[in-house]
Amino acid sequence: EWDRWLLMGLIGTAVGMLGFLMHQIIDSLIKLKWDLVENYLQVSKRNGTWSMGADVVIYLSTGQDGNIHMTWLCALGSGLAMVVLSSGSVLFFCPAGSPSGLPEIIGYLNGTSIQHLFNIKTFLGTFISCVLAVASGLFCGPEGPMIHLGALLGCGLSQLQSDTLGVHLPIFTRFRNSADKRSFITAGAGAGIASVFRAPIGGLLFTLEEVSSFWDIRLAWQTFFCCLMATFTTDLLSSSLYGFVYRGHFGFFEAEKRIIFWNLLDMNVLAFVPTILLGMLGGLLGALFVSLNIKINKLRMQFFNSIPKLSLRKTSKLLETVLILVISCVPLVASLGSGRNFLALEVGCIFSFPCSSEQGSAAALLVENGKRGITYLFKRGTHEEFGYTSLCTALAFYFILSCWTAGSAVASGLVIPMLYTGALYGRIIGLILVSIFGVQTNKYGAWIDPGLFAAIGAASFFSGVSRLTISLTVIMVSMLS
Repeated sequence: EWDRWLLMGLIGTAVGMLGFLMHQIIDSLIKLKWDLVENYLQVSKRNGTWSMGADVVIYLSTGQDGNIHMTWLCALGSGLAMVVLSSGSVLFFCPAGSPSGLPEIIGYLNGTSIQHLFNIKTFLGTFISCVLAVASGLFCGPEGPMIHLGALLGCGLSQLQSDTLGVHLPIFTRFRNSADKRSFITAGAGAGIASVFRAPIGGLLFTLEEVSSFWDIRLAWQTFFCCLMATFTTDLLSSSLYGFVYRGHFGFFEAEKRIIFWNLLDMNVLAFVPTILLGMLGGLLGALFVSLNIKINKLRMQFFNSIPKLSLRKTSKLLETVLILVISCVPLVASLGSGRNFLALEVGCIFSFPCSSEQGSAAALLVENGKRGITYLFKRGTHEEFGYTSLCTALAFYFILSCWTAGSAVASGLVIPMLYTGALYGRIIGLILVSIFGVQTNKYGAWIDPGLFAAIGAASFFSGVSRLTISLTVIMVSMLS
């Protein structure tokens, strides 16, 4: 069985490298986009009075030297260019790559044959579409496409043949059967989720709970090894590189970069009351999200199927993604038009919104990159950083737009939107508790923290939408502690 274990290790390493490459390209494109925006803003560094997390705070003033309209056009134009390319790659290059790929993988592993699901055009189109969709500013994440890409690598490396390229290598031929092919695809899918969340056990349990119906103890150990290799490879390569810029200390794993919520709190039995409430709220909102998404997709199918000409139908799907991005830029438009002072979250990566205002806080939550925004919401000891208005506004906006984005003609995932949505209403519950009991500084009341309930809310909404239990718990523990 040494060759099977060798293949599992190779698949895990390849998926880890792919996950690293995807995140580096996304970070580079986001930085490039905001570097272009920065050209139209006059930067003046002063001491900040309002901050988000531990990032550097500087103020920006457009005044008469900055150009508000060009700033907005530049941000929107770069996003539109990415969305057009993202949607075009799955509509005109590889239709099998739209939208997330996860349902197709689950269907294949449970006996449904889907045409062109595992060819090289689907791999390239899904990768390009996912990278551009996430970097453009759409409310989506890379998780679903990474599962699809991991399954593609599992299939390709185990079979070592391609009808598209005309390649049929004479090695590992004994794995060219449906049962072994299914096993390697299962391991590749698990490695994809493990690479995204740095959670090898979570990747294993995800495949067991959600993906595959054919399982045995041997496959469990081999899938875990594959997930472990994917996580290690992504962590190792990411230890010294950010946006393809070498930062030094190769092989040094910094806990702050991998774990977003890692200082533990003593618990009080009273904390279970709002936790149960958040669980119920997550189930209700999750059911609403799924129901609304099903209705949106039915309307989407009815509308596009009513267009007889195929080229016009594909063009209409592309225009839908453009419309979603334009609406997603509304917070940036509102923030630029509401005042002269603006705030940047990180030097070299400019995000524009008015400081010290509820509207600015809401804009910050919506303009910010999803993964970093979740980190801000999870931040402990920030009881008054976001108010009710900003959180409720961001929640309504993010809930509706992420629901609309899911199923549109781009390769995108739902995990980041699920975590973000849950973190928003979890933080609202936390603020309510702070309003009732006040800010607690003693160890018996330290559990009354909006950041803590943001993390619990994120898990509740994730579970409410996906109906995952065990694997979700492991993934959240891997991320948060």
